[in-house]
Amino acid sequence: MAGKVFFSVSMSLDGFIAPEALGDLMGQQWRELQAWVFPQRFFRERLQLGQGGEEGRDNDVVRETFERTGANVMGKRMFDAGEQTWPADAPFRTPVFVVTHQERDPWERPGGTTFHFVNDGIESALDQARKAAGDLDVRIAGGGATILQYLDAGLVDEFTIALSPVLFGSGIRLFESVDAGRVALEQVRAESTRRVTHLTYAVRAR
Repeated sequence: MAGKVFFSVSMSLDGFIAPEALGDLMGQQWRELQAWVFPQRFFRERLQLGQGGEEGRDNDVVRETFERTGANVMGKRMFDAGEQTWPADAPFRTPVFVVTHQERDPWERPGGTTFHFVNDGIESALDQARKAAGDLDVRIAGGGATILQYLDAGLVDEFTIALSPVLFGSGIRLFESVDAGRVALEQVRAESTRRVTHLTYAVRAR
């Protein structure tokens, strides 16, 4: 049985998931947005940031997100940013399908991550990801424009937002120009921790 297609992102209270400028990724605002995840034990182990870390519901959410994912899909902008900052042992440890207009041979990294570059559309990337994931889920890893393409196309089953107590003021909005007439949501779960609020929604056709 095929798994779900989902995305899971951190979002500021004013609706942004990243700064506008690619060079500002990993900057102060982004670090504040993601401040909830870096102390978590599972995340620290996954990115080889050292031993120790917090355990609790935030840690469980991080672990569950990685463990349910059998393949990832991302846009070229996210890949370009990550190629410069991910460790050699990239944290995905699944096949990753990069939606791009460029042709490039697969890029295999230590630890089980292989990037495949797909230049014939989002549906093709998702089809390949589904096959690679088997019974596990496919995560649309980002960035915002890629997530929005899949959401507008009716290809997302579920998503989770970690709502962080941070204001951006400007940047990349998660739902900028979403085709709201085609997307209906059903709240599945809302969980607050001392760092963030985790909101999970099922996506329905309107």
